[in-house]
Amino acid sequence: MEIKKLEAEERQNTRALYEEVFSEDSKSFVDYYYEEKVKDNQIYTVEEDGGIRAMLHLNPYELVVNGSKKEVNYIVAVATQESYRKRGYMAALLKQSLHDMYLAGETFTFLMPASESIYLPFDFRTVWEQERPYYDQEDAVENGIVVTDGTQDDAEDMASYMGRKLAETKQVYAFRDAAYYKRLIKEYASDGGRLKVYRKDGQIVDIKIAAETEEVDGGKPKIMIRVIDVRRMLMSLRLKTFMGTCFEVTDPLIEENNRCLMITGTEFSGLMLMDGKPENSEGIIPVAVLGEFVFGKITAEELMERPDVTMSERMKEELDKIIPLSEIYLNETV
Repeated sequence: MEIKKLEAEERQNTRALYEEVFSEDSKSFVDYYYEEKVKDNQIYTVEEDGGIRAMLHLNPYELVVNGSKKEVNYIVAVATQESYRKRGYMAALLKQSLHDMYLAGETFTFLMPASESIYLPFDFRTVWEQERPYYDQEDAVENGIVVTDGTQDDAEDMASYMGRKLAETKQVYAFRDAAYYKRLIKEYASDGGRLKVYRKDGQIVDIKIAAETEEVDGGKPKIMIRVIDVRRMLMSLRLKTFMGTCFEVTDPLIEENNRCLMITGTEFSGLMLMDGKPENSEGIIPVAVLGEFVFGKITAEELMERPDVTMSERMKEELDKIIPLSEIYLNETV
């Protein structure tokens, strides 16, 4: 088995596999995807018997994390041709792409799973369920509010409105500029949907989606994350007050994350770290549960109770001074 990272001119060669595996997607949506998203993404493939039998796409997003912009990849279109499944192709593609993202200096990656159980063995954990605001034409609209279909000409105003709103309420979200909304308008249009813009006195006061609601696993679409670089992830955090502790991280897939870290900082400096000495370690945390803790899915108390975690009482008290990234807004589809 050989994994290949495709050159730009080769990426269109994966379309046949995409259409075969994701047959529920409309032709117009696939047209959009291969015209827009494939222009700047990365695609890893496994070729066998003269054809592409498995693939994984990394779609780039600029995320805002605690006010700082980070280049992050959204893993999508993970697919294996049916007759070539159960040969370890998906696992190999995931491991290679995770390692490459580490070498590229990325902090974490995210995906929307068809089933969470597929990605748990690779240390992905669910941190958020998407909350997409859907337009209902029967909604009572306040006097003075005008609702129109969003157009390319509205993109700048839409980005300005959502940028302010997200900065006020969220810690982790996709940076939205005019280009983001121009592409998003095309994305929804490709499947017969629209973005609805609510204005009052000429100013945007809301944006909703006019499309069929999406369900995955019988509920809201879930977002799973995987820490790529433990040091970069920890340094993205803020603190309630002065803290300091030393612990070891274990990662079965990204060897470079297996290290002992000394973390310290204040509410003013943010979190700082340096390499620690194992003899000074107060505990051991696997990378998967560290991700759950960092993104606010479990508390320091719950972290301590996990069977695969060891830590001192003092370490638990110090970790409790970290402000988790619990306010998330990742509503992206592809």
